[in-house]
Amino acid sequence: MKKLLFTAMAFFTLMSATAQTEEELKAQIAPKKDSIAAIQSRVNALQAKLDALPGWKIGAFGTIGGSISQFNNWFAQGIPNNSSGNIGFTVNAFANLQEEKFFWRNAANLNLSWVKLDDKDDPTDNDGFRQATDVFNISSLYGRKLSEKFAISALAEYRTTILSNFNDPGYLDLGVGATWTPIPDLVVVMHPLNYNFVFSKEDTIFESSMGAKIVADYTKQIGAISFKSNLSLFQSYESSNLSNWTWTNSFSYKLWKMIGVGFDFGLRNNKQETLNYIVNNASTTNPDATFDTIDNELQTYWTLGLSYKF
Repeated sequence: MKKLLFTAMAFFTLMSATAQTEEELKAQIAPKKDSIAAIQSRVNALQAKLDALPGWKIGAFGTIGGSISQFNNWFAQGIPNNSSGNIGFTVNAFANLQEEKFFWRNAANLNLSWVKLDDKDDPTDNDGFRQATDVFNISSLYGRKLSEKFAISALAEYRTTILSNFNDPGYLDLGVGATWTPIPDLVVVMHPLNYNFVFSKEDTIFESSMGAKIVADYTKQIGAISFKSNLSLFQSYESSNLSNWTWTNSFSYKLWKMIGVGFDFGLRNNKQETLNYIVNNASTTNPDATFDTIDNELQTYWTLGLSYKF
């Protein structure tokens, strides 16, 4: 009996000491977390001052996504014997010059992906990788500062595909107007004098025109998170059928060193492209279609995968 009581007392003493130690450790952790937050706040403030210094700022980050699979006698699906795969990547790069009286901002965005589906029971099918996403955009913005937040500016922006149908269509915007930078990470371009050059073999659908150009670009890094959002809009003075807009977004979360998880998605509205597809695509050919008879479908894409920050 004495041994049992002694064992019980020892057990409860040990539990009490462990609980006390756990509480003490938690109490010691709390102020250290506050100290870490304070240090990070000071680091962020120093980084903001560093970013505001004159000179060139160059950087890039991107996303790589992919998968492969193979099925044998998987009769629950329509193609029981197949191998498939997809791969894609996105790169966002910038080179910005900031000076006391002017700035020069340059950016490029590339998003490419390929898919493959090989039906083992169909020897005539296409068993190679085929293009799925094809986006290329490059821009250059020069501004002469009137104040800390406003500048007279000129913009050149070019958009096309590069895997196939290069420059068919291709879009080149050249314009002048004003640029507003309310905060260091946000740039808003407002150019009422802009000409949208459209290059295409299909000259009965695609047409260049004069209009207004609006661009909003937000790029930010907070700790392990990097993201970029860009809206490019052209409003034609001639016809709304010739207007277009593209909105791209890239997010990256760093997991280890330069590697992380990335997610990209984009939206586009372009009635000229929609009509061209309906008139000339083999599966939907309708030569009698016009701007007034088609539905202007919203174009979208997204990519999820590993990211790498350069």
